[in-house]
Amino acid sequence: MKGNFMLINIFEGILIPFVGTTLGAACVFFMRKTLSKLLQRALAGFAAGIMVAASIWSLLIPAIKQSENMGTLSFVPAVVGFWFGILFLLALDHLIPHLHVGSDQAEGPKSKLGRTTMMVLAVTLHNIPEGMAVGVMYAGFLAENAQITATSALALSLGIAIQNFPEGAIISMPLRADGESKRKAFLGGVLSGVVEPVGAVMTILVAQQVIPALPYLLSFAAGAMLYVVVEELIPEMSQGQHSNIGTLFFALGFSLMMILDVALG
Repeated sequence: MKGNFMLINIFEGILIPFVGTTLGAACVFFMRKTLSKLLQRALAGFAAGIMVAASIWSLLIPAIKQSENMGTLSFVPAVVGFWFGILFLLALDHLIPHLHVGSDQAEGPKSKLGRTTMMVLAVTLHNIPEGMAVGVMYAGFLAENAQITATSALALSLGIAIQNFPEGAIISMPLRADGESKRKAFLGGVLSGVVEPVGAVMTILVAQQVIPALPYLLSFAAGAMLYVVVEELIPEMSQGQHSNIGTLFFALGFSLMMILDVALG
């Protein structure tokens, strides 16, 4: 009975971020074709704030606490995992052709892929570490790790779902503005989020085989998420004429995720 309840918790937790992306993508059906530059910067800042707070409170701090038996070297798993996460996303950035929203220059290897496909791939890359973060948290919960409870895993899922809502809109609305139908723009937004539950399940399966490496996996997910923040979201929230809107929404997202993690964790 307890096992079934845990599995239901995990299933719901894995799907929550994907629901956030789907609802955000659905904005294309009832909003005008384009998002204002100011709103895009606000949404990027909000997403960045949530991801930074989640990386610290949900991932890096638990990773360090789980390594306390290493004494003064308890930081080692967090630092090693963090750097592996950074380098993993850096490698994907160079190996997969993609086009960031608001940019006219594709990144990665030369490709004949269409503009729409590369825009979806850019957000999909962004979503990989988020799925991994949720997966590694629920892997810790399954292993009955004292540092990770059902509510702390749920807090991370909810936080990512909240920042996925504007993220879904950020991909579907530009696709619509580029001439795609509302249905295709919506599907593009949804598809960009499919990688999250898939990544979460794969991470759970891997983590179950290497439970002692959980601190490394937690910090790996944190490194991957922070790479996305610095490489993509911070430049997006700072584009164009100077404005403090991105900074204020970053602070809002950070505060919200911190509250969720402390209150529920």
